[in-house]
Amino acid sequence: MIIACATNDGEKFASCHFGDAKQYDIYEMDGSACRFVETVRNTTGEEEEEIHADPRKAKGIVDLLSKNNVQVGMTKVFGPNIKRVVKHFVPVIANEDKISQGLKSLLEDYERIDRIIAENSKDTYLDLKSAREVRIKP
Repeated sequence: MIIACATNDGEKFASCHFGDAKQYDIYEMDGSACRFVETVRNTTGEEEEEIHADPRKAKGIVDLLSKNNVQVGMTKVFGPNIKRVVKHFVPVIANEDKISQGLKSLLEDYERIDRIIAENSKDTYLDLKSAREVRIKP
């Protein structure tokens, strides 16, 4: 599974919306371990949003991360565009501030996130704060 962690410093999850992070640290995870792959700079923030939750911004994030075959996007905060990005990768809301701790929690819940990916429902995200799966209503 390929995971993009939204961050501004490479250590903690960004405190802003997923799409507003300066970069995405890409990790590869299997059922037993996780390894860092690369950092991808968020170039979608270089253009000003015309409206809040601009669909063009969501498309830019999806296009950027799809080049790395991202299946999971992980951060502390998703904005309204979660309803658009959930169609392309599984959003995960972390309960921890540090990326290393968030990835450890995700690894402990690996089977559930792997099942969500396999079901390809395009409407479900995982909230590790409440330890539940959430469906987005159309």
